[in-house]
Amino acid sequence: MWSGVLPAVTAKFTEDGRLDFKEMERCFAKQIAAGVDGLIVNGSLGEGPMLSHDERLDVLHVAQGVAGGRPVLMTIADASTRDCASLAGRAAKAGASGLMVVPSLVYHTNPKETVATLSTVAASADLPVMIYSNRIAYRVDVTLEIMEQLARDERFVAVKESSDDIRRTVEIQNHFGDRFDVFTGVDNLAFEALALGAVGWVAGLVIAFPEETVAIYRLMQAKRYDEALAIYRWFRPLLDLDVSTYLVQNLKLVEAMVIGTNERVRAPRLPLEGEQRAKVEKIVREALATRPQLAKAA
Repeated sequence: MWSGVLPAVTAKFTEDGRLDFKEMERCFAKQIAAGVDGLIVNGSLGEGPMLSHDERLDVLHVAQGVAGGRPVLMTIADASTRDCASLAGRAAKAGASGLMVVPSLVYHTNPKETVATLSTVAASADLPVMIYSNRIAYRVDVTLEIMEQLARDERFVAVKESSDDIRRTVEIQNHFGDRFDVFTGVDNLAFEALALGAVGWVAGLVIAFPEETVAIYRLMQAKRYDEALAIYRWFRPLLDLDVSTYLVQNLKLVEAMVIGTNERVRAPRLPLEGEQRAKVEKIVREALATRPQLAKAA
């Protein structure tokens, strides 16, 4: 159902902490112009959980307004299944193309609870669902056995594979064939996952470097691996910034330096400072100084 580059876009805020709709529209439109294949809003490791349900729906509406018919997925990530199901239902009524669902945001569900939560959320919206599998961040492992149970429900169509174990990509494909669309959710494993057959990339640094991200994906699809690898090697220091406790601050600082947006975050997060900030700024300056010329993929 889905494939390609799906940016996990960031929320933008005004100086007084409200959503900045015009700036989100501008930044999201840059992604579409670069040729991404859809958008994912309100990321669970991003600032989605810091937004009210009304605010998350507002972000969804902004993305829908610029997506040009491309799919826009709503991330569902709340502490309780009840709240997840409520938001999923509202997202469906608002016209979301699908959902990306976290099994459990706070409590570490057992396999039975994981299946029950995901199934309840899917039923509440009756939309296609991408399962967010991230045992490192959420300590809930969506195993092959769990996926077997979920595969009985046709609403589960994709998996965002973020276990940090590249073997999982092949294991899912070997076990299920093409039953699930497998996306890589780890920026600095994207080349490896795409080489092993992942059909898409839920990307982070794409928000500042959409052309390079799209170029890597398209070159991989065209089997022009050497050209893709050259860009990926240049990109790696930036991609590593997505795998961090401070990924939101990292990404927003990169965005500010590259596309001229702001780096405002919602508390309890605060913008980077000191040595952490200097490290990110150095990586970005070096990347911009050596930014590659992009060839067109077939």
